[in-house]
Order: sequence, then structure tokens, then C-alpha cells
Amino acid sequence: MTDTVLSVRGISKSFGGIQAVRDVSFDVQKGEVLGLIGPNGSGKSTLFNCVLGQLRPDSGQVTINDHKVANMRASHLNKLGVGRTFQQLSVFPQMSVLDNIILAGQEHKGSMASRLFGPSDAGLTRAADQMIAFFRLEHLRDEMAGSLSYGQQKLVDAAMAFMAGPSLVLLDEPAGGVNLTMLGSLKDRLETYNREHGTTFVVIEHNMEFVMSLCTRIIVLAEGEIIAEGAPEEIRANQQVIDAYLGG
Repeated sequence: MTDTVLSVRGISKSFGGIQAVRDVSFDVQKGEVLGLIGPNGSGKSTLFNCVLGQLRPDSGQVTINDHKVANMRASHLNKLGVGRTFQQLSVFPQMSVLDNIILAGQEHKGSMASRLFGPSDAGLTRAADQMIAFFRLEHLRDEMAGSLSYGQQKLVDAAMAFMAGPSLVLLDEPAGGVNLTMLGSLKDRLETYNREHGTTFVVIEHNMEFVMSLCTRIIVLAEGEIIAEGAPEEIRANQQVIDAYLGG
């Protein structure tokens, strides 16, 4: 076992005649917070979906926690310690915050028999309450998720992703549509979780201020290729990155 949690090697993906991702390689180390940025159409989401097995790459290999994960189902990735949040929220609006978080944990706990014949909450209420407290959602515990603000639902979505204690979490535009107050709370919770648990994050994000302040290293994609990689201050001053965003 090495300290490399995620290894991406030579990933390429085309759609018809369009090369969405071209020979992308990078590693992510334990405890790192990596940002993946780039202008619209740069290949970020395609790369993310190749890493998560939702798309089959034309070539290349993805390794997570020393396991090759080509075409691995999401449930199997979860068992390898992978969590994720979605650009489109995955909360169930007609369920309470508590029940949403319990449900997120159930697929990681026990056998089918234990789920059928064990307690209805699979013994997860205490753990769910701890996650609710961590994300400061106690006052919303019994509210229907659909009645919450978008930012509050983002926090619930994050709590669901962390319910199984993942070693790697992929966050797809966590700042999208979130007001500044809620965004500050989300950033604080992610930083705290990373510091306390050593969990590795990979973050796709358009909000440059958010990603620059959260991430320890940033990779920039443009037209399906990595054009820059480095610390936030290096990326902010990189002329090639500035040109890619401004079209110059």
C-alpha cells in the first residue's frame, strides 16, 4: 500500500470525432485536496466520469487505493472507500434529513439479510446524528430535505457522501448555486474533515475563489489536456491558464 490514493494514467475519451479527454495522467496523495478546473468544454466532467466508471475510457487506467477500477460499479467503488457529491443534488426531497443520511449509509453496512431482518435504520441513527452535528444541521434534522434551501441541501448531500467514512471523496461543483454564507460553512466543514480524518478530496469547481482557497494543488484542463499543474498561487499567475479562461 502506497500513499497514492488515486492514480490516473493515460485516460483518453472521444465522442464521435470530438476528443473530450486526451492522454491525461496524474496522482493524488493521501490527505491532498486537489482542484480540477478549466473552462467550459475542457473535459472535466468527462474525466470525472471516467474515474468513477460512469464512462468507459477509450484508453488508460484508473487505480484507487491500489485497485484497478475500470468499469467498476458505483457500489463497488463505495466499498473501496470512494464517496462523491453530484452537480445535481442526490437528496430525496420527500424524506427527512436524518433519513436521507441513514439511507446513504445503509448500502455500506451489513449484508442483505441484516438489512431485511435488522433494525429499520440498520443501527445508523447515532452515526447519522453525528454527521448531522458535524455539518451543523441539527436544527434541520427532522425537516423534509425538499423544504430546505439549495445551500442547505448541498450540506445534506455532503453529509451523505461522508456517511461511510470514505478515504477519497470526489466533489462535483460543491459551490454551485450556494450563497456566500452557506459556502463559507461548507468550506469550513470540508477543511475540518480533511484535517481531522486525512480524507483525500478531488474537487471540480467553477468558483475560482472557492477552489483557490480550499485546494492545496490544482490541475487545469483545456481542450481535454492538462495545461498547468501546481499550487494555487502558481496557477493564479500562469499566463496559459489566464489565456484559456479569457480566450486570449
